[in-house]
Amino acid sequence: MKTLPNDQLREWLGSCLAVPRWADDVVARAPFTSTADLLLAAREAATPLSRAEVDQALAGHPRIGESAPGDSPAARFSRGEQRSDDAHDEALAAAIVEGNRAYEHKFNRVFLIRAAGRSRTQILTELNRRLQLDDEAEVRIVASELRDIALLRLAALAGKKASE
Repeated sequence: MKTLPNDQLREWLGSCLAVPRWADDVVARAPFTSTADLLLAAREAATPLSRAEVDQALAGHPRIGESAPGDSPAARFSRGEQRSDDAHDEALAAAIVEGNRAYEHKFNRVFLIRAAGRSRTQILTELNRRLQLDDEAEVRIVASELRDIALLRLAALAGKKASE
């Protein structure tokens, strides 16, 4: 892996997880000699995320089923992650909208899940399961999902850089 200047690394990190403390922790461990070292540092820095950091990171995430506005790297990631073969199923879309509403009413935050590699049917099943949890259990799951999303995005950026 080519060494990235800290400002470019920070930009990458910001498009992966909008938590400045996390980005600071990862940048403090630079330079990285491999993608694996970068991902390990990112995983460790995101374990755990505090409740305040979860809330901070969620501020930039669209609801499942909604397209992220703009052309930022984070918005492009989000749109790509939410693509699925069953994305145009109207009944499924309506069920997700209703599930999002129930989730937001119960937890006072948007439902977040690593959508990449999951169908809308799988997402709806998980949404319904998580609606049965208490807030403490749910915030731990959201923090884990945020970390997984960040690591997938960071791996994609590092892989793209390696192929340049």
